[in-house]
Amino acid sequence: MHRLEEIWLSVSAGVLVLFMVIVGYQAFALGMGPPSHQETIDPQKVDETEPFDEPGVYETGENEYEVVMTLQAFSFTPNEIEVPAGAEVTFTMTSKDVTHGFQVAGTNINAMVMPGHIQKITHTFKEPGNYLVLCNEYCGTGHQLMSTEIMVK
Repeated sequence: MHRLEEIWLSVSAGVLVLFMVIVGYQAFALGMGPPSHQETIDPQKVDETEPFDEPGVYETGENEYEVVMTLQAFSFTPNEIEVPAGAEVTFTMTSKDVTHGFQVAGTNINAMVMPGHIQKITHTFKEPGNYLVLCNEYCGTGHQLMSTEIMVK
């Protein structure tokens, strides 16, 4: 084998190993792996299934909150969300009908919420203010009306 071929093969193998290490670190250490869809529910029984039978904002610990939400035709439930600044907020969501989006403007929160699947996202709102929540997946003729606000005090 020629010396340049050996160098080329070594560099190529090194780049592949480096790529696998970076992806592995992101997936396992940083928790950035793709959603596993391990938590599923019957989308026709969302209103009867805990915790979605009582959507709302719940304090789960010191400065920790859980927002249980259902997304359905052109609306978010609950429609009013208020949390304190600096609190760690976990959004637990599912859809009752079609695929919806959950995007909070001005943050890196962006999720696809599918019927029958439970989506969880955790975020800390450091700055007080009103954060606009939009559906960014086309869900029907009233899609442009599907929005709400998170009030961070």
